[in-house]
Amino acid sequence: MSGFIEGEDRHQATLFPESLDEYIAEDSTVRVIDVFIDDLDISGLGFKTEPADTGRPGYHPKTMLKLYVYGYLNRVQSSRRLEREAQRNVELMWLTGRLAPDFKTIADFRKDNGIAIRLVCREFVMLCRKLNLFTDAFVAIDGSKFKAVNSRDKNYSKAKMKRRLAQIDESIVRYLGQIESADRVDPGNTDKVERLQDKIAALKEEMQRLKKLESRMLEAPGQQISLTDPDARSMATSGRGSGVVGYNVQTAVDAKHHLIVAHEVTNVGSDRSQLYNMASQAKQALAVEALEVVADRGYFKGEEILACDEHNITTYLPKPQTSGSVKKGLFSKRDFIYHPEYDEYECPAGERLIHRFTTEEKGQTIHKYWSSQCPDCPIRSRCTTSKYRRVSRWEHEAVIEALEKRLDREPERMRVRRTASEHPFGTLKAWMGATHFQTRTLPRVSTEMSLHVLAYNLRRVINIMGAKPLMAAIRSP
Repeated sequence: MSGFIEGEDRHQATLFPESLDEYIAEDSTVRVIDVFIDDLDISGLGFKTEPADTGRPGYHPKTMLKLYVYGYLNRVQSSRRLEREAQRNVELMWLTGRLAPDFKTIADFRKDNGIAIRLVCREFVMLCRKLNLFTDAFVAIDGSKFKAVNSRDKNYSKAKMKRRLAQIDESIVRYLGQIESADRVDPGNTDKVERLQDKIAALKEEMQRLKKLESRMLEAPGQQISLTDPDARSMATSGRGSGVVGYNVQTAVDAKHHLIVAHEVTNVGSDRSQLYNMASQAKQALAVEALEVVADRGYFKGEEILACDEHNITTYLPKPQTSGSVKKGLFSKRDFIYHPEYDEYECPAGERLIHRFTTEEKGQTIHKYWSSQCPDCPIRSRCTTSKYRRVSRWEHEAVIEALEKRLDREPERMRVRRTASEHPFGTLKAWMGATHFQTRTLPRVSTEMSLHVLAYNLRRVINIMGAKPLMAAIRSP
């Protein structure tokens, strides 16, 4: 092998062996993890910081936290893989002082310290605030579906159960028909008949099992049951007719640096009730008096927008077109102009729709308007198929109208939403791989998501500031 660079003889002894510290670069990410966690005051977060008086001493929470943050930052989320890495990875040897906990100890730390780990994620957001990385007070809110440790075959809803039972009935009828045909064509072939009867018996056992599951399913929240992860739910995704059994992860992302300001894991597939919840969490995390929020049309709900407006949160999101009038070639509500000084609507024909009465619909106070001139209107066929065109107005409709005017003036806000909120989701799912979560149940999945968010934010800040300046900023009082 002459002419090539040759390595050292692995059996050659050295008089002065290198220290572990010499293997770690000065700007290595592992040094940032070490500085951040060493500087962190964990006494009030919920970790057990006092060793027990009896028994074998345990590992310090900071040591275990360093192990997990390093693992999630380097796409090693499994406790068994972390155990192996701690035994052979030079960076982990340096980080933990050559401690190598077994996989059970590593898994138990994540399981038993869920709340404390989630608070550590919040502490890093507060550090980012201290470093003036959140200067715009503008966040993008979005949700994405993440797969749970539960296959689609082990998740049952009313529709799935009905479809599965119908398939079993069809199979039993088909097998019975094949038995009759075999008896006529080949009466002496008992092997085929016995094989078909065994299949029918197995299907009947499966039907009995499904009927027992159906009773449990009907009593479960949302009339849905998952056998592997009881908190996972079947949720529709953006693809037509597609879905996933998992969790809906909500995030509020800083529009400038794409840092995740706040996050929450839910098992509710819809985003409609999450706008104020995530916006208020982001406002609290940023410690600002006023906040601007952009979201997609899936978050549009009048009560949520009103709650944001009442708490000094300015919202930008498009209003979905739920009316069927436009598809029928009729005027929509947008074609009617409201005059607040008269409390009247002006229709496309120039007539006034006056206030008729007020009613309650789904807990909302709704005002009803229509004009007496509708029966004689020359363009009534383009307006309504009824005798009168009635227009409804929510008592807080002015908040919705102000939102629509803001978005008309600043349509570029929606482009910011897409670039800001979808970037973290794409990165996190790439890091997680095909199986997104390692743990089960909502509290443990929330803990795991906090570790992913902490690792993501740490990587983003290192990319923004650099490792050495970040370590200097953490050490500074």
